[in-house]
Amino acid sequence: MKQDVLILAIESSCDETAAAVVKNGRTVLSNVISSQIALHTLYGGVVPEIASRSHIEKINQVIAEALKQAGVSLSGIDAVGVTYGPGLVGALLVGVAEAKAIAYAAKLPLIGVHHIEGHVSANYIENQELEPPFLCLVVSGGHTHLVKVTEYGAYEIVGRTHDDAAGEAYDKVARAIGLGYPGGPKIDQLAKEGDPSAILFPRAHIEGAPFDFSFSGVKSAVLNYLNSYKMKGEEVNRADVAASFQQSVVDVLTERTIAAAAEFRFERVAIAGGVASNSALRESMRLACKANGLKFYHPSPIFCTDNAAMIGTAAYYEYCKGVRSGLDLNAVPNLKIGQR
Repeated sequence: MKQDVLILAIESSCDETAAAVVKNGRTVLSNVISSQIALHTLYGGVVPEIASRSHIEKINQVIAEALKQAGVSLSGIDAVGVTYGPGLVGALLVGVAEAKAIAYAAKLPLIGVHHIEGHVSANYIENQELEPPFLCLVVSGGHTHLVKVTEYGAYEIVGRTHDDAAGEAYDKVARAIGLGYPGGPKIDQLAKEGDPSAILFPRAHIEGAPFDFSFSGVKSAVLNYLNSYKMKGEEVNRADVAASFQQSVVDVLTERTIAAAAEFRFERVAIAGGVASNSALRESMRLACKANGLKFYHPSPIFCTDNAAMIGTAAYYEYCKGVRSGLDLNAVPNLKIGQR
């Protein structure tokens, strides 16, 4: 009797075409990613039509390479997992159509996976001892959520952004400073050369919602700061701006997360999403968790940014619960966490 469960996972929600083979939800046998960063850099951000076309061009190659690296064929796969939302609708449709075709042709179960739930599940890959319940801060270009993970596949949002996501604010500030796309890693790098206390940018508090976020104010404050220097004809210290902006964002993310962990009595805290690869956030969260007696978990950077291994992990736990998607599965660009 076969003991291991192998999931072929596909991720195409934005500008990464990715496929992976994951064994038993925790062991990554392959994780292949075709990045489109070079394509979109010219435009200063992701162009949905270009992203969709690139997915179509790359997806078969990426899946074939994932199977090859894992040393398996479709006959050795137990199920196909795919991101079906949220994300860019055209990009999502490419992955969903591919997954449905493979599932139909190979007579395999199909499992639709929520992209953000995939990010949360990335923490299981390298932290074999991590199990629910725990609190997870999800920070990316499109999302900033504080999520209770009560059991595998069961989530409750206890905090969210009221406007810009943290990653979105990073990208807009990076563009204003003149760093270009992608903004997050470039601000993180430049901030290492600056003084995080040089400029006091605001830290927003939402009345009546202690675990919610708002980053439009700090973004506007940075833009106003830059404009004031431009009008005076003075040169701005870009490293200080980057470091001070980053510090304001990191402070808020860390403070809210620790406060929520205390309020809901969690002993384990995790971070996930593209911004979770930010070095300042990781260090701030590590120190704060240590000071408060909390266990801190985070994925390696390769599992923070969009990848298919995290989708395979999330799909595995859905598979074990008996969750299956029909061949009528469709892309849902505005899919809410916990929604099916």
